[in-house]
Amino acid sequence: MQCVFVQIQCKPGQAYKVADAIALKEVHSELYSTSGQYDLLLKIYVPKDQDIGHYLSDTIFSVEGIERTLTTMTFTAF
Repeated sequence: MQCVFVQIQCKPGQAYKVADAIALKEVHSELYSTSGQYDLLLKIYVPKDQDIGHYLSDTIFSVEGIERTLTTMTFTAF
């Protein structure tokens, strides 16, 4: 599994709806509301046999109300 963090900026007034829609998909490890430029922080484990971009597009980025995302991939520490 590949651990990926996704910061999500929602359209105004849509953060709760976006968070609920993501939670209903039950594909995430953790989901937080955040302050600052982005509204939500998502931690998700992508199966090794899946293309990360396609997986995120199919499961998360298609949620109505998302305006912008920033994806951070993780790697094994030294």
